[in-house]
Amino acid sequence: MTVNVAVVGATGAVGEEFLRILESRKFPIKELRLLASKRSAGKKIRFCGIDYTVQELTKHSFQGIKIALFSAGSSISKEFVPYAIESGAVCVDNSSAFRMDDDVPLVVPEVNPQDIKKHHGVIANPNCSTIQMVVALKPIHDVARIKRVVVSTYQAVSGAGLKAIDELEKESGSILAGKKDFKRTIFPHQIAFNVLPQIPQSSAFLPNGYTSEEMKMVLETKKIMGDDTIRVTATTVRVPVIRSHSESVNVETEKKITAAEVKRLLSTAPGVKLVDDTTNQLYPLATTAAGRDEVFVGRIREDESIANGINLWIVSDNIRKGAALNAIQIAEKLL
Repeated sequence: MTVNVAVVGATGAVGEEFLRILESRKFPIKELRLLASKRSAGKKIRFCGIDYTVQELTKHSFQGIKIALFSAGSSISKEFVPYAIESGAVCVDNSSAFRMDDDVPLVVPEVNPQDIKKHHGVIANPNCSTIQMVVALKPIHDVARIKRVVVSTYQAVSGAGLKAIDELEKESGSILAGKKDFKRTIFPHQIAFNVLPQIPQSSAFLPNGYTSEEMKMVLETKKIMGDDTIRVTATTVRVPVIRSHSESVNVETEKKITAAEVKRLLSTAPGVKLVDDTTNQLYPLATTAAGRDEVFVGRIREDESIANGINLWIVSDNIRKGAALNAIQIAEKLL
């Protein structure tokens, strides 16, 4: 069976990754419709050896479309997802627009694929940092039940878009050239050779002192795992890395589980690549994860400060598994 597919935000970082993955996984496409803003309309994008013209996104763009992949921001999704649903499409939305709606499934296929069938026209793709964390945590939760998670992230600039990558590269070059007058437009402070404990960089901190990115990890983890009793606290940090998010995750479980048991679980867990050989200095790296589908996990060790604690280092390509691949895996399960 082949289906008509629309990609909304086709010229963005995630949109470009959508197309690479659709092609490499041989997704059964009958007609492909590339949609973007009026500014991007008319651009040519090559897919499977054919040049496609990007069309301007309008409320009439979804006639005949069966699956619509959205990655153009929350405001666009809120405006145009209803039109897509009216036209008969099922939408997989990469923004935060619908993630916490009670009647919208929030899905990571390795964790809660059963929730896909509950959709009413839209399925939400979780936040990139949440996706990679829950892929690694689900096998542990099934065996030992997770009580509490403390996570600190080290997030690549690509999470803020193509312009953020450009800003990091140009600012790095400017500093290395001894220039001090670089004018940044994306980040509030220097990102080159620096770390910024504020994601997203354009939003104010919430009244509780957290950022919206941190609260996404808190709330989305509970929803995806299907357990509101899991306590989660997060600190999200932007680092001068182009691609792949890294996370230091501390887990407290109800039942005692050893580091060796966790390694055995994760060595066969779906979507996980265990890289944990400290004798040979082998552990997950952002450079290794870039361009790969897996969630890499290593530095697994017991937390000696509590009775039932485990530490993990989790790394994954934020544009690939953290966005485009996860959405396409959802679409594959829809078929």
